[in-house]
Amino acid sequence: MSAGHLAVIDMQRVFADPASPWATPRYADAAAGVHALLPAFAGRVTFTRFLAPREPVGAWRAYYEQYPFARRPPDAELWALTDEFAGLADHVLDTATFGKWTPELAARTGPDGRLVLAGVSTDCCVLSTALAAADAGAEVLVVADACAGVDDDSHLKALQIMELYRPLVRVTTIADLLAEAGP
Repeated sequence: MSAGHLAVIDMQRVFADPASPWATPRYADAAAGVHALLPAFAGRVTFTRFLAPREPVGAWRAYYEQYPFARRPPDAELWALTDEFAGLADHVLDTATFGKWTPELAARTGPDGRLVLAGVSTDCCVLSTALAAADAGAEVLVVADACAGVDDDSHLKALQIMELYRPLVRVTTIADLLAEAGP
């Protein structure tokens, strides 16, 4: 079976910085997992970045009223990929939505493709991306030990919810995914 396309979700400073309102406490664990996966997906990796829209619309207005610190332009420091990934990101997809399943990511994954997800946060952008991709017909694998949530409980609950979508979405581990992909 094909190894697929790896989408590395939102490995950005705003989620890595412990002082950020959106800090992901186990960001470093997710980062280590992503590093373990990257060699197996050479040339088939998309890094994503969550960005604030220029002008929020609909319910996003209330969201950014709750998080005014995030109303920054795309080139603001908080939106940058962390230093460990900035030099590795040959392809970056920016969205102002939690879900990253865009026409661009769909094209990179292919019409009958496999999308492998890693990154942060499991209970928001990873979950939103997984469900949208599965609805579109992609085989989705979520690498549990290459993801992190807003806290451990939310991470585990999100993984449990995604596991309910089998066979469209499957939760796996780095070791199992790499063993399945073979040499």
